Amino acid sequence: MQNDKIVVGLDIGTTKVCALVGRKNEFGKLEILGMGKAVSEGVVRGIVSNIDKTVEAIKKAIRQAEEQSGINIGVVNVGIAGQHIKSLQHNGSITRQVTDHEITVEDVNRLTNDMYRLVTPPGSEIIHVMPQEYKVDYEEGIVDPVGMSGVRLEGNFHIITAQSNAINNINKCITRSGLEIDQLILEPLASSMSVLSDEEKEAGVALVDIGGGTTDLAIFKDNIIRHTAVLPFGGNIITSDIKQGCLVMQNQAEQLKVKFGKAIADEASENEIVSIPGLRDRTPKEISLKNLAYIIEARMEEIVELVYAEIVRSGYANSLAGGIVITGGGAQLQNLVQLVEYITGMDTRIGYPNEHLGRSKVESVKSPMYATSVGLVLAGYQPLDQRVDYYNNVEEQVYAKPVEQKSSGSTSSGGGLLQKLKGFLSDDIDNKQSY
Repeated sequence: MQNDKIVVGLDIGTTKVCALVGRKNEFGKLEILGMGKAVSEGVVRGIVSNIDKTVEAIKKAIRQAEEQSGINIGVVNVGIAGQHIKSLQHNGSITRQVTDHEITVEDVNRLTNDMYRLVTPPGSEIIHVMPQEYKVDYEEGIVDPVGMSGVRLEGNFHIITAQSNAINNINKCITRSGLEIDQLILEPLASSMSVLSDEEKEAGVALVDIGGGTTDLAIFKDNIIRHTAVLPFGGNIITSDIKQGCLVMQNQAEQLKVKFGKAIADEASENEIVSIPGLRDRTPKEISLKNLAYIIEARMEEIVELVYAEIVRSGYANSLAGGIVITGGGAQLQNLVQLVEYITGMDTRIGYPNEHLGRSKVESVKSPMYATSVGLVLAGYQPLDQRVDYYNNVEEQVYAKPVEQKSSGSTSSGGGLLQKLKGFLSDDIDNKQSY
């Protein structure tokens, strides 16, 4: 049963490794049973750079989540990000041999399978194939061709690739931690599941996830993912700017940013001063909050302008009635919404991952910084592409897994169409296993 499933999401971020254990309650809402966090010292800009430190952080986060939830974790949904993520559009087609029968799920899957035969740049591989729209006998604009009659079936696909080494390093970290990966999911797609409404996806919306090492972008229109990008700038670069500009320690710079930082310098008072403890035998250092805001504003303007340039490049800048939704740890910066609206001219709001959450043991997960982690758990219950639900019903797949079974930490095959390490891949329907 859907409510019997326990799903674990593992967010291996630049600043933190976070493990969330969740299950659906009787109302269909996600209940967080436990959370574990650890400082991430082995990840740089979303890419694993030190295996041992990353494994240590994963083990610590998993151990905390197990203690709090009472669940023995064995399988996890893992997010992937980094500048190496690339996306492209590709068209494919098949000619059906039997023309007097309607188009079936098998036909759609055969077309999707062909996308994995694309030649990718050396050292990269496909992690997501997202159908956009289909064409049957040259009739365009078909969202779901199953059940229609036709000879030629064409499809337009949004294809996302990742560096093979990055995937292998994540896989190695998970294996050394004594875990298994059920789904490897692009982080902005996971975040979108937790903070975006169906109405926003239908109207057109750009999700901007500002993390510690990267800023992730996902654009939706007509309930379909249209564009994705990962920018190699995040909250950590702002912290570094403060460290250099104010001549303070790294941890002091982070505290200044979190407690007193503003994205618009004009909103900061001229006369406000904060005192920072000095080094050994030195007097405390006084920092002007106005100067602090100038440092933050300069860097945030650069990040927002890069994001907006990417939105324009996607071709959807004038089609997003839902505007921009900001999430991630960086979204908590004061006055950020006003800055984004000023630069882009688009309606903006902060995305909180609380729409799908019920009463939980851990209320702090409703913060934007846990949007990806919550989304990774939700990925065990619902597919990214809603059309997959229909395919699942046709195939009559069984997704349940009893909570009591050992190494259950996740039963997340319920919403995904994935092979191990292959993301939301709709060609896996026939091969899906029940956990």
